[in-house]
Amino acid sequence: MSDATDKPTKTTPRVDLSGRHFGDFRLLRRLGRGAMADVYLAEQSGLRRRVAVKILRPELANDQTYLKRFEIEAQAAASLVHANIVQIYEVGYLEGLRFIVQEYVQGQNLQDWVTRHGPPDLPHALSIMRQGAAALAKAAEQGVVHRDIKPENILLTQTGEVKVADFGLARVAREGEAVDLTQVGVTLGTPLYMSPEQVEGKPLDPRSDIYSFGVTCYQMLAGTPPFSSETALGVAVQHLNRQPEVLENLRPDLPPALCRIVHKMLAKPPEKRFQSARDLLRELRRLHLEHFGDDWPEELPGWETTGVELPADSRAATTQHLGALMKTMALQRPSRRTRWALWGGAAGSFLLGGVFAWFAAAEPSLLAGAKAPPPKIPRQESALQQYLDASRIGTEEAWQCVLDYFPDKQYFTRRAKQQLARIHLREGDYDQALILFNGFADPGEPDVGLRAFGLAGKCGVLTLLGKYGESALVLDELWPIRSELRDEQMRKLLDSVVKTNQSNLGAHSTRQWDEWLAEKFPEDG
Repeated sequence: MSDATDKPTKTTPRVDLSGRHFGDFRLLRRLGRGAMADVYLAEQSGLRRRVAVKILRPELANDQTYLKRFEIEAQAAASLVHANIVQIYEVGYLEGLRFIVQEYVQGQNLQDWVTRHGPPDLPHALSIMRQGAAALAKAAEQGVVHRDIKPENILLTQTGEVKVADFGLARVAREGEAVDLTQVGVTLGTPLYMSPEQVEGKPLDPRSDIYSFGVTCYQMLAGTPPFSSETALGVAVQHLNRQPEVLENLRPDLPPALCRIVHKMLAKPPEKRFQSARDLLRELRRLHLEHFGDDWPEELPGWETTGVELPADSRAATTQHLGALMKTMALQRPSRRTRWALWGGAAGSFLLGGVFAWFAAAEPSLLAGAKAPPPKIPRQESALQQYLDASRIGTEEAWQCVLDYFPDKQYFTRRAKQQLARIHLREGDYDQALILFNGFADPGEPDVGLRAFGLAGKCGVLTLLGKYGESALVLDELWPIRSELRDEQMRKLLDSVVKTNQSNLGAHSTRQWDEWLAEKFPEDG
């Protein structure tokens, strides 16, 4: 950065500084850009470690009073040393640019993880909530209010840790006086996650972060935020005046006590929320003990990224089926309606192969680099520990051990069977997959979400076996509860199955196939 002409200004666009030396740091690549700063992955030469360097926009640092305030309060924020907080290493000013050096966290943020994998199960949800609350508790002890808690600022590491980011741009109370950092013409907070008092511009305390964390947890568990609107103002008004839909209605599989905890965090008046993150932690620990019978595990759950995959030979068979279908289409001149359905079916067959290919080529597990486990999976002290062990290993043997060692722990055995069904489907063992999917698809299954999972899997297996009529009948059962299918990968699989069946059943397709196709691919004109 020796060439002053490259420095960003109000009148010149921000340039990519990758490859440049910035003091002791060599900027390797830009990780992202925001309204306030650019963030770079960098290597610190002296300590030979990788860090994230956040370089603030210079127009936010023109006022000398503001600069001094930034230095004092950013240093105070750096005192937040905690396992669940992204650590700030250095705050500085070089060549006219203000920068913050912080811990580089490899992994995914919560928003991306939920988008890709859907809402987490109970053990993982509790782990995220527990670690997030621990970070808020530490911040409150130091007089720090984050003011921008949201899924994008909650990071999931390779080892199962949760780290809350961007505490360096918070509000810190010092000697009885609250001072805002970097607040020159900038409004902190994201409307989707703002507390009512933040919307109204009232004084904030740690209970505001608890509300924003409640919004984040609601979105994590439900798959959608509690409030939404086309405008920021519309969302803000709902935070002030509207109650969210009861979480138990959206996730009947969750313990009612967990849903009550989330709704308590979302109370409009601060005095009706948890009064501290420590109080929240106590409730979460009580819930954990009630459902899992032991204390918080020392080892943290990994982040399962296994998807529904198909081996290469099965994808080749799908391609061959597409070729045969194309030959059949060439023998006749169908009507416009039928041409659309057949085109959709052909595309569906191709997409079915493509979806499986996508699953097979999906991003590997964050724990994929871990050492292979020993041939014999040892028995853990509790069903929870065995489940977390299986999550890290991800093999059929590991999930089967959950069933073998803890057959009476229904919650864990049912989730282990879900994973086994995925593995059998991925490996082309359709008979075993169908047995497991049938178990979930039984009309007596009390968990509607699991029943939808079972019916969707059954649809997929029957279509792959060429039993299109039987698959159509299964969709008749799934249709009334289709909204309960929250697994994004299973939904993608089912969309492809629907289009494939449409092409093969033709005029004999059921009303459900037609309606599903119309929902996904509405016909023009």
